[in-house]
This record gives sequence, structure tokens and C-alpha cells, in this order.
Amino acid sequence: MRYTTFGHRTGLRVSEYALGTANFGTGWGAGAEPDEARRMFDRFAEAGGTFLDTADNYQFGQSEELVGKFVAAERDHFVLATKFTNGATPQPGISRTGNSRKNMVASLEASLKRLGTDYVDLYWVHFPDGLTPMEEILRGIDDLVSSGKILHAALSNFPAWRVSRAVTLADLKSWAPVAGIQIEYSLVERTADRELLPMAESLGLGAALWSPLGGGLLTGKYRRGTEGRLTDLKAVIHTESTDQKTAVVDTVLAIAQESGATPAQVSVAWVRERAAQAATSFVPIIGPRDLAQLDSYLGALDVRLTPEQFARLSDVSAVPPGVPHEAIAGIRDTVQGGDASRIIPPTVPVA
Repeated sequence: MRYTTFGHRTGLRVSEYALGTANFGTGWGAGAEPDEARRMFDRFAEAGGTFLDTADNYQFGQSEELVGKFVAAERDHFVLATKFTNGATPQPGISRTGNSRKNMVASLEASLKRLGTDYVDLYWVHFPDGLTPMEEILRGIDDLVSSGKILHAALSNFPAWRVSRAVTLADLKSWAPVAGIQIEYSLVERTADRELLPMAESLGLGAALWSPLGGGLLTGKYRRGTEGRLTDLKAVIHTESTDQKTAVVDTVLAIAQESGATPAQVSVAWVRERAAQAATSFVPIIGPRDLAQLDSYLGALDVRLTPEQFARLSDVSAVPPGVPHEAIAGIRDTVQGGDASRIIPPTVPVA
């Protein structure tokens, strides 16, 4: 396991995988039993993993409780990330959900108690709530950083325009900087390539990429049955609903056969190669439900796609750039002196 700095705005060093703990606990009936969760944590730590990603609403707090027990003996060794917004109880309430300063502070205090720690390395705003102004979110985060209860803060599942505005506001007002973003990203969900990932690279933000297997679709298992997210968690689901998704799965299976790796390992290896070519840190969040799945994920560390295989996967999974990107591409030769092929573009996208 190698280590990287999470974006250019923080010295936070993390392993190149984050272990997502949404499947720790049994509160939704879809996660690992506590003993299996412990074995997964130990295996991840033995492999050199340090970055643990959880949230207050995962199994309504049970995931945080388990993670807190697991890291207790070596708390400072691990980079611990958790989230707030959705609330940690089955019944949401107006004062217990959302991104208001009130809920932010109350949620953090409750998370710290469940985690058995006095600080969190990375605190995520889990989702926009459509109500709380960015100024209130950032000012609350700045206070929590100043108090030492969180070291860094970041935005999960926010649109690019809101993230870029947040980065600018924090810079202008000398508040704690936004450290990164967290988004879904895989061979069957690449719309982040349009705005979010170029933004992260240009602004020096880390990017935590969840569901690198497309909810299990990229393993090919749904061609053999429906067991998995389709029947258990019933969330973050992808199916072969388009010709392109079918072509992506076909290509993953073909390259797995060529390389001797599993389809899951090929899919994660593609995300890792995409990350290696980025100008900032892209960290896949893996979410195994048992030790065998974790070992399969870790096996992807040894899979090396050939340039031709990487290109095949990239081409078959590419999404249309959309507006205004297609128009920009169409005028590129003109605005770059008549022949864009003569220009060496900057390594970091221009902000």
C-alpha cells in the first residue's frame, strides 16, 4: 500500500485506498457482522491501509461505534473520516438533519462520542441540504478546525459550482480550506469527468471516489443472479440499462480473461490508473462486505493494465462531454492559433 497527500491544500497523508465502512454493522441487514468487520479491518491495516471513511448515518451510528473500537489502540496511526447531514437516527427531524451550524456541532459531538476519540482527521459535509448557505457551512467548519475537533473538512456529493465557490470563499476570508470532494466514480459512472474531477485537479483538491465497482455491476455477478446490492442494500445500483453499460461489462470481462485478474480487480485497476494520471490525489473508497471481497480489492494493487487495455476501457466507458465542452472542443484549433496539435497543454487544468 502506497501513501499520498490528500490534495494540495493539506498535508494529510493517506493510503491509496480508503476503507469505506458503510457495510460495517448490521443495522440495515446488509452489512458485515461485527466479527467479520473486525477481520476486514485487521486485514486492511496489515496491508498498510490507514484511511477509514464512515458516516453518522451508516447503520444509524453503529458503523462509527465499531470503527472507534477498532482504531482505539492506535488512534493516531489512522486517518479517520466521518460525515454529517443525514442524521444518525431512523426518524429524521428538522433539528437533527441538514447542514446548519446547530446540526453540524451536535452531529460532530455525537460522532466523537461514538468513535471514542477527541478529534476527526477529515469531516465531510455528506450532502447539500438545499437550505444552508455556504457561508454558514464554512464558518462552522472553521470554528471546528480552530477548536481542534476536526483537522480538515471537505464536501461530499456537492455540485462543482458550489465546491468552487466554497474554495474561493474560504480563501478570501482566510477560513479553513476545503480539502477535497467525495463522489461516485467508476467505469459505469463517469459523469464526474465533465466538471468535478477537472475542478479538483485545477484547485488542488483531493477526490475520494466511491463505488469503484459500480454497485457490483462491474464484477459481472448480476449476469449470474441478483444477489448483492440489488436485493440487499437496494441503493447505489447500476444495471445493464443501456447498450454502453453492457459494452463496458463485456470489455471488463474480456480484459479480466486476458490478464488473469478478476473483473473487480480490472475495474479497480482502471480507477487506480486514472488516479495515477491525475494532477492531484484520487483515492478509491472500497466497500467490501466480507474478507474475500477485501482480498480481491487488495489484489488489484498488483494488477497492471497495458496502455491498450486502459485505452479500451476508457473509450468504451467515456461519457459525452455535453455543454459547453463540446463547443469548446470544436473551436479549440481556432482559439489556439489555428492548430491546437502544436500546443503543449498545461499539466494542471486551467482554473
